Amino acid sequence: MDYRFASDNTAGLCAEAWEALHAADGGACPSYGEDPWTARAADAIREVVGRESEVFFVFNGTAANSLALAACCRSYHGVICSDVAHIVTDECGAPEFFSNGTKLLTARSERGKVLPAEVERLVTERSDLHYPKPRVLSLTLPTELGTVYSLDELRELAVVSRRHGLAVHVDGARFANAVVALGVPPAEILAAAGADVLCFGAVKNGLGFAEAVVFRNPEWSTEFSWRCKQAGQLASKMRYLAAPWVRGFEDDLWLRNAAHANRCAARLARRLAGVPGARLVQPVEANAVFVELTPEHHAKLAAAGWAYYDFIGGAARFVCSWATSDADIEALVGALL
Repeated sequence: MDYRFASDNTAGLCAEAWEALHAADGGACPSYGEDPWTARAADAIREVVGRESEVFFVFNGTAANSLALAACCRSYHGVICSDVAHIVTDECGAPEFFSNGTKLLTARSERGKVLPAEVERLVTERSDLHYPKPRVLSLTLPTELGTVYSLDELRELAVVSRRHGLAVHVDGARFANAVVALGVPPAEILAAAGADVLCFGAVKNGLGFAEAVVFRNPEWSTEFSWRCKQAGQLASKMRYLAAPWVRGFEDDLWLRNAAHANRCAARLARRLAGVPGARLVQPVEANAVFVELTPEHHAKLAAAGWAYYDFIGGAARFVCSWATSDADIEALVGALL
């Protein structure tokens, strides 16, 4: 099978990340995150999201989201999120498990985005003690459907969150792609959302094996190190998780990788829009393309060995990465013609 567009997870590490791993491999250094690589990586993240932030590294996005939400909630609380959010559809109940039972309250979404009116509805429709108490608004940026909240949309959601005392969690598995799409500094995006905690992804951006949990509001990070340890997320040789992050923030590599993926998705969308019978079903605002294909199209792709997801609503999803090339795009499109 050909997995070039199945996900940005299927791409390898970029060359710079491999070089950073090799550089971190020389000699002995302190373990469990006390090494200089981890300190430098955390400082680099603080420079772009806010210098007062607390930064923790974990092995994957499920752990990042689940532990971050657990830090913001008690077991009787509720987390408001999109009905297509990854924490609902693809994390096997981990957010509920690690928070000892916090309820996910799904909001009807529009192109993957949570609407302020839906947040208002879920907070206010019940206030009795027989129902979970809403405590967190979780936003995915970019959304599961590849769309990106505008700054104004984020500000509107922040107003509702503040009015009802909700913490704001941002699932940023592809945060770099959103930063590139919006064209503004990361700190400005997070300020617009009123974000208290960001789960900052590097894996899909070709930069190593770790995700960062970034608490912009230190109130929520109290004893978070113990949560990581108990959940099996404290790496003994943390420098190998951290070193690619250090390299990623040198000469804006993290943004260049994401910009390349976004450009490739835009090109792929243009080419797919020209395939007879194919129809784009979502705006292409980051690095994912959702397209409605005919049975004949699916048969052609299967015969050619292409792997991809039939995603939410039945559309085919194709994801571009830092490694996608024009030749890759032409090969995929050629299989449909």
